[in-house]
Amino acid sequence: GRCRAPGRVMRTVLMVSEKPSLASSISEILSGRQAHSRKGFNNACSVHEWRGNFRSEPVSFRMTSVCGHVMSLDFLPKYNNWDRCDPAELFVAETQKKEASPGLKMPAFLAREARGCDVLVLWLDCDKEGENICFEVIEAVSEAMRLTPQNTYRAKFSAITSQEINHAMQNLGRPNEKEAISVDARQELDLRIGCAFTRFQTKFFQGKYGNLDSNCISYGPCQTPTLGFCVTRHDRIQSFKPETFWRLNVQIQAGGEAAPNGDSDRGPKQLVPLEWRRVRVFEREIAQFFFNTIKSAKVAVVTDVRKQEKSKPRPQALNTVEMLRTASSGLGMGPQQTMAVAERLYTQGYISYPRTETTSYPDSFDLRGPVNQLRDCPDWRELAQAAISAGLTKPRKGADVGDHPPITPTRAVGQNELSGDAWRLYEMVVRHYLATLLPDAKYELTTVSLTVGPEEFSCSGTRLLDPGFTQAQPWLAVQETAALGTRKPGQEFPITEAGIGEGQTGPPDYLTESEL
Repeated sequence: GRCRAPGRVMRTVLMVSEKPSLASSISEILSGRQAHSRKGFNNACSVHEWRGNFRSEPVSFRMTSVCGHVMSLDFLPKYNNWDRCDPAELFVAETQKKEASPGLKMPAFLAREARGCDVLVLWLDCDKEGENICFEVIEAVSEAMRLTPQNTYRAKFSAITSQEINHAMQNLGRPNEKEAISVDARQELDLRIGCAFTRFQTKFFQGKYGNLDSNCISYGPCQTPTLGFCVTRHDRIQSFKPETFWRLNVQIQAGGEAAPNGDSDRGPKQLVPLEWRRVRVFEREIAQFFFNTIKSAKVAVVTDVRKQEKSKPRPQALNTVEMLRTASSGLGMGPQQTMAVAERLYTQGYISYPRTETTSYPDSFDLRGPVNQLRDCPDWRELAQAAISAGLTKPRKGADVGDHPPITPTRAVGQNELSGDAWRLYEMVVRHYLATLLPDAKYELTTVSLTVGPEEFSCSGTRLLDPGFTQAQPWLAVQETAALGTRKPGQEFPITEAGIGEGQTGPPDYLTESEL
């Protein structure tokens, strides 16, 4: 409430975040761990109170949170009966706002905590959804604290670190009503489209298939197109007709033989399969014809040796989709699990905000700061030093969609501080960040062209020149393979095996989670 000071009344600043854990972390930073905490009457949210300065004025701070959206959109009750309401009516039916979680009594809780407060500072997540919740909070507290645009502020932040939170507090803006309204529009579209098509297709399929074991066949603006990807791939697999093909299989022995100029290769003997330039043919007779032209050959003759320096590009900065894809394919973690772990890491101050489409670091981003922190941590010292020694390569240009910066580590910790999935995901984020600051991987590709009779074959190999970013992401390392060593045109290799191989074309695989 209000606290008396000599000759004046101390003002109270109400601050609201999106989750109880965020309210705890932010209040801890802003109060210097001096906040007193109590449970709210709804038992879901805590309230943290302390004294400090706001805009050069001593004030009493009161920080609490919501639990996601305060309100949700629904149709009026008269449209609830599926049999009395044509699905098409739902495109124009009247809607209403109602409490998203009535059990939490969130509007009443916010109104009670707003009593006696003079200023509102909104610490909701900095995306469109968070902007919409800002105005839900404003609606809930406006009567209790006589809100005006002048005493309503918006904090903009992308990480739960002391530097970021204090910077946000010193640079408060205003909530963006247009972004909030765009979410209202999207919610209304989702409601109308989802309910209308769900009712329509459920009744349609129940009428078409009498034994349909489902009370509801739901339609979702996101889920149904996603299902479409799976169905399209399934249809391709079902309609696939395999074709038989034939190819020439030739294997040579390399190592230990002498070159025409007298040079010898004292390396170990190895059997090397060759790639046929024609790859494969779809008629047995044609394969037999080509085989007849080479079956009497005893050696394969080198006709050309080509060396090319190649590079494997470092990754772009990490956004949400890439984080989910990598966690699925590399860590075996599903999207829901990954986002839950990422949200915890974010609220605890280990990584930046994990919901972003941006893959480009802003010009003002301090690339060296996180690297210096990581260098001070034994688990990351070697990799961080490698990035510094490489001169912190300028990151690849990505897309800046104007939401949040890419996902980066905000605190340097080792495996002794995190464990399980939290460590695995944090390690992935750290390695990705360092990889974006290391140079591209460089390797040499050697392609050896050979003839067996009149037919052309080849084999290739790679030699690593500079591991670059793969020091941080070793699972993406360039695999070294031999390409017949040092060879020259005219050199001959004995053929150890020649024949016709048979195979069949195959359908594509079903989509993996990471591909989807």
